[in-house]
Amino acid sequence: MGAYVVEEFTPEEADVLRRYFTNLDLPVFALVNLPEVVKGALFARYSRSAKSLRRLFLDEFVGELDIEGDATIDATIGLERAEDLYEKVFVEYGDDSVAQLGGVHLACEQASNLLTKVLEWGRLASYLEQSTRYIAYDSRADGRYRYYRDSEILSSELGTRYIGDMDRLFDTYARLAPIVQDFVRESTPKGVNDSDFVYRMATKAKALDAVRGILPAAAQSNVGIYGTGQAYEQLLVRMRSHPLPEARHYADLMLSELRKVIPSFVRRVDIPDRGGASSAYLADNRVAIEDLSEALLGPAEVEPGPGVDLIDFDPDAEIKVVASMLYSASSLSERELERQVANMSVDDRLRVMRAYVGERQNRRHRPGRAMERPFYRFDVLADYGAFRDLQRHRLLTVEWQKLSPAHGYVRPPLIDEAGLTDDFDAAMERSANLYDALEPPFEDQASYAVALAYRVRFNFNLNARAAMHMLELRSTPQGHPAYRTVAQEMHRQIADVAGHRAIAEMMTFVDHSTESDLERLDAERRAEAKRAKFS
Repeated sequence: MGAYVVEEFTPEEADVLRRYFTNLDLPVFALVNLPEVVKGALFARYSRSAKSLRRLFLDEFVGELDIEGDATIDATIGLERAEDLYEKVFVEYGDDSVAQLGGVHLACEQASNLLTKVLEWGRLASYLEQSTRYIAYDSRADGRYRYYRDSEILSSELGTRYIGDMDRLFDTYARLAPIVQDFVRESTPKGVNDSDFVYRMATKAKALDAVRGILPAAAQSNVGIYGTGQAYEQLLVRMRSHPLPEARHYADLMLSELRKVIPSFVRRVDIPDRGGASSAYLADNRVAIEDLSEALLGPAEVEPGPGVDLIDFDPDAEIKVVASMLYSASSLSERELERQVANMSVDDRLRVMRAYVGERQNRRHRPGRAMERPFYRFDVLADYGAFRDLQRHRLLTVEWQKLSPAHGYVRPPLIDEAGLTDDFDAAMERSANLYDALEPPFEDQASYAVALAYRVRFNFNLNARAAMHMLELRSTPQGHPAYRTVAQEMHRQIADVAGHRAIAEMMTFVDHSTESDLERLDAERRAEAKRAKFS
């Protein structure tokens, strides 16, 4: 007798099921060729039925399907019954978790670099964003560079200046990019074993990394999102409360498209007493805290400060993390464990920590959740380009301040080495002057003018496990020098400022090497080797 009971289906039933289930005789299977709302409704009914999912599908859902024709084509589904079932479950049981069971891939294109950070705020979705190190911003589509044109700004007396200054920034970027790439090639010759393609891609990435700081935050990007209905509902409610007009407009576009795929899951977003009330709540709170900040704190004064500042941590973190590591293997209370660990020798604590972490062969080997006990809070001042990449880590809490030229900018050393200092500085001056002109009448949109090289202040609150993931990833030699510096300094301060040397030691793959000649060269070599293997 096998470990699993195999369900029996008639030949006719099996013929139907094969179109929508990846197997008919195993206890694990996937659903295919069904709209997301049908999958969600099926799972909702599943949670309150004694039937198997395949039997439930046959008995209660298959009647809604058009199963004629080519079985390789997605079924034509009448969504009405699935939506009715979703409403019934939600109304009767208040089951928000149903909206976690249907997901959508959504392409969000031509979003400004301000909007991309709004889109990527949520923890419950997955994001991929167009890279500024692989895609040059030197071309025009229909005669226009790729930057966001806010309708309120364009219809004002500053509209002509906005277009002119933006075009000049992109002109500078387009002119400097090939000059820097040529300089990189002259100073770093191609390796004997490197193909022309690998060398070209690595030198291009190096050059684009250096000149990307000239791009304004209005520069447009494409973002791919995969999220559940619940994730999209939360995202849209927040976007509809956002002060940036582009975010509110984009929320309307996204809601319209999502209603074509998962209409029931986003039904509440614009209902006045549901999503509407939630958006108003967020907007009211934001305005209230902004008003209080202005009244209580007075005019802002720029404080240079350190680039990375560890401002809060638990002095007893290493005792507590050892207790957490031992917890699941013992029968003691956590309070008693902490007492005993506090009386252990340093060597014994280290034995526990090293056993828990084990022999990590690469950065994807991560220890368990005991590492989530220690926490760290960092205040960071870095260029907006670096912030864009660091902000996307979702297993942490991040807050950031308004982007402005107030904190100055970072000029990559490569720009100076290539003799382009004056060109770069002139672009920064143009960016700052445009911001100053836009800020009084367009407080929320003025940040479009700010070049990515300008610094922004943000903070991170994260546990040691999240820190291990982020710092090991963002310190790799192929990473951008701007965020590598931040990651390396965060790691150093965990060891030296917090004094958590044993925790820092666990982060084996944090790379403190200095900047290489071509950061992307090794990665491009590996990519070419993989292509050759599968060609």
